[in-house]
Amino acid sequence: MPPRDEHDYEARRQQIIDAALQVFSREGFEKATNKDIARAARVKSPGLIYHYFKDKTDLFQQVIEERAPALQFILRADEMIDLPPREVLTEFALTFVAMLDNRASVAMFKMLLGESIRKPAVAAMFNHIAPVRGVTFLTRYLEHQMDIGTLRRMDAGAAARCLIGPLIAFVLTREVFVQADAATLTSKTMVQATVDVFLDGMAVKQDSGSA
Repeated sequence: MPPRDEHDYEARRQQIIDAALQVFSREGFEKATNKDIARAARVKSPGLIYHYFKDKTDLFQQVIEERAPALQFILRADEMIDLPPREVLTEFALTFVAMLDNRASVAMFKMLLGESIRKPAVAAMFNHIAPVRGVTFLTRYLEHQMDIGTLRRMDAGAAARCLIGPLIAFVLTREVFVQADAATLTSKTMVQATVDVFLDGMAVKQDSGSA
């Protein structure tokens, strides 16, 4: 058997991931079939998908991990632990709302929101891939910044949710519960406001008492 061409292998793998993103976004996780994905990816046989992914769940996980900028950001967690909060939180927030730049990713978000409410198994699978990792990263980072005195002490898990909450609300009010200013409120403006408000609330309180 001739050696595998790694470039061609990875190109075909990415082709399948892009096709799966489209199909999962349109059909949902449970209704999407390998036949649908193979057709969208222009793969002759649905069985060839198993040459690149263990099963549909593995493919689903790879779609989210490789097409979600926020998860790519989290992979660099160790190198960011000592960086300033404004820098790290701004970049995290920007990568989170970057999904709005890709209509397939927006459709995927809507699909996951709906299926997660109706189907606990899908919710558990998605939670393991993305939300748990995002909250864990922010909690760990914020706790470290509290330990070194950059941010004031409070429950780090609660603080992480205080940052994520407005970003989720922004996506929802742009794409699901559309508001009057949805076309004019930019991602950059929302991220800056979110980080400013968050850091104002997390600022270390100075002792105003006289010596």
